[in-house]
Amino acid sequence: MANIDLKAEQQNTFDTPRYSYSAAAKFFFFAMDLTAGKKNSLSKAKLLEILASIPYRRWEIRHYIKQTRKFRKLNLVKDYQEIIEWSREAQDNEFMHLLVIDQKMREDGIKDKWYLNPFITFFIVLSYVIIAKIMACTNQKRAYLFNAEFENHAELVYANMVKENPQWEDQKLDNDFVKNSYADVDNWADVFRRIGLDERDHMNHSFILAEKPQFIHKYKGMPAQ
Repeated sequence: MANIDLKAEQQNTFDTPRYSYSAAAKFFFFAMDLTAGKKNSLSKAKLLEILASIPYRRWEIRHYIKQTRKFRKLNLVKDYQEIIEWSREAQDNEFMHLLVIDQKMREDGIKDKWYLNPFITFFIVLSYVIIAKIMACTNQKRAYLFNAEFENHAELVYANMVKENPQWEDQKLDNDFVKNSYADVDNWADVFRRIGLDERDHMNHSFILAEKPQFIHKYKGMPAQ
């Protein structure tokens, strides 16, 4: 991943047709816009990241339970373990995005929007936890597909945020935490381009689990991730 041209992949994001979202995904994104506004912002991205890790946690827990129930079938245990490990890795990655965004907001002196008040966020998170749990328990493949839609949307959000904030190109990345813990790049624009590609990777993996590999978004000059 170190040799990826981040600017070229940002353009790749714009050039690739969007996946045709389901009615459920369209309603979810509408609700997000209703809550946080249509304009892309760091506060809105922070809310996205708070929600993004929830499905991965549900899948991790659910597949631990499935392992216990099916421990006599080692082939299934192995399959479940792969999902558990990826879910854990993905949720850690989403949490890192949250920390990075918070660092950027602190650096710029940007305060959280009203919907990031802990009391309000609690109910937003609770609602998404319920949705994620119901989907995971009733139709796991549909849960993977809904997550792919969520990550597809997130990838475009970050690509647009970089486009809408050209000043980030000249803002040198001097934050030691971000450089050492997330991405050792030159400027903040590339930090957010990198986050967008993480979302693409999550989307691609979700499409694979949903058995829809035809929708994988390939990297330029590279095989699908």
